[in-house]
Amino acid sequence: MSKQATAVKVREWGYPVGGEVRKSGQPFEIRSPYDDSLVGVTFRPTETDLEDAVQAAEGAFPTMAKLPTYQRAEMLRKISAGLEARREELIGMLALEAGKPRKAGSVEVGRAIFNFRNASEEAQRIENDFVALDLLPAAQGRWGVIRRFPIGPVLAITPFNFPLNLVGHKIAPALAVGNSVVQKPATKTPLCSLILAEIAQQAGVPAGALNVVPCSGARAEKLVQDERFKLFTFTGSADIGWGLKSKAGKKRVTLELGGNAGVIIHSDADVDFAAERCALGGFSYAGQSCISVQRIFVHRPIWDRFSAAFTDRVRALQVGDPLDDKTDVGPMISLDDAKRVEAWVTEAAEGGAKVLTGGKRDGAVYAPTVLTGTQPSMRVNCFEVFAPVVTMEPYDDFEQALASVNDSSFGLQAGVFTSDVKRLFRAFGELEVGGVIANDVPTFRVDHMPYGGVKDSGTGREGARYAIEEMTERKILVLNLG
Repeated sequence: MSKQATAVKVREWGYPVGGEVRKSGQPFEIRSPYDDSLVGVTFRPTETDLEDAVQAAEGAFPTMAKLPTYQRAEMLRKISAGLEARREELIGMLALEAGKPRKAGSVEVGRAIFNFRNASEEAQRIENDFVALDLLPAAQGRWGVIRRFPIGPVLAITPFNFPLNLVGHKIAPALAVGNSVVQKPATKTPLCSLILAEIAQQAGVPAGALNVVPCSGARAEKLVQDERFKLFTFTGSADIGWGLKSKAGKKRVTLELGGNAGVIIHSDADVDFAAERCALGGFSYAGQSCISVQRIFVHRPIWDRFSAAFTDRVRALQVGDPLDDKTDVGPMISLDDAKRVEAWVTEAAEGGAKVLTGGKRDGAVYAPTVLTGTQPSMRVNCFEVFAPVVTMEPYDDFEQALASVNDSSFGLQAGVFTSDVKRLFRAFGELEVGGVIANDVPTFRVDHMPYGGVKDSGTGREGARYAIEEMTERKILVLNLG
């Protein structure tokens, strides 16, 4: 165990509403998914608190919208620096409240630091246009000035699996353009959001511009219906996301939802590299990522070689305490989730699938598992498994592999390993996903790229530049200079 991890102490955490930290409402405990130890205590906002949060966001929006660019950029740079200053505390908190191994937690904190710094830079290069309108005689002498304006108060609902960086993906671009925010963190992992809110307040974010409400899902639904919000952004499961969209009314909605990411390994690929990357992409944070490797399709000529190389790497993964610096795979977020996966794997095995490694549960820890001989209709394939479980099947031709990846209701990202550029561009054109990752796993993401899916995987794109497009309105000023 890292000595630095002990720096994270159990405390009561209030939540910010309108510039003040509140502790009204019922207290609730945050417990480690690994050993059920107490991590911290926070509070359920009351109905009054939620109404105050919405009013605070409404009241702060005009102030945010009028902030000059240099102030918004500086504010975001200070948040980035604040995250850096509390890096070790945040890595420890990710391990404690989310069960995220320190290796993965260090990566997440680094990404969040970059995310706010990048949003600061994007705030300084928001695109505005000057357009000639005189394409018709009636518009002679007329020019158009097109500018992006902040859309208004934003409601952000964030997930448990990246409780710092995916929060940043919503808050950073919102602040970059001059919006105010009410954020509802995941019930199991609210504490990283509360640390981030402290950092934001110290960085000079105006009172009421960032409100964090660790409320229940039922109360969050009422917020989704509130027309005072102009944009609702959600990251989470497909069923919940699409259900909330149907209740969102006229506001703009962006959804970053689930997936069952497919990977194609063709015979001309670097087999050892592909095996190494798939082991990382399938089992990092116990597979609890929407772009975690779930379905691998291997060209039959290299089946035996890849299968052996991949399975050996999976068996070598270190499983255990997320506070141990050597741990690769920690617990799932809850015992119920681990039991769910246990049932899905048992169902697959009873249906004829072979367990090549893993297939065992110890409390909330599920062993890294590789299955073959599965059917597309099995839940380990057709649903989002969101667990350290990967299926692996052979294919005979590239067209068949593309069809297998597309045989899904999801379409977030896919990976294709091949040295043939023509195959890569064919995959780029034919795969029904938001992103094709060439010679790497679909789990690859850098935070400034456009990120999002098609089909049941959502709508809209994240990455500061692209989220800014979602979080602003274009307005034109027509100048008659004739």
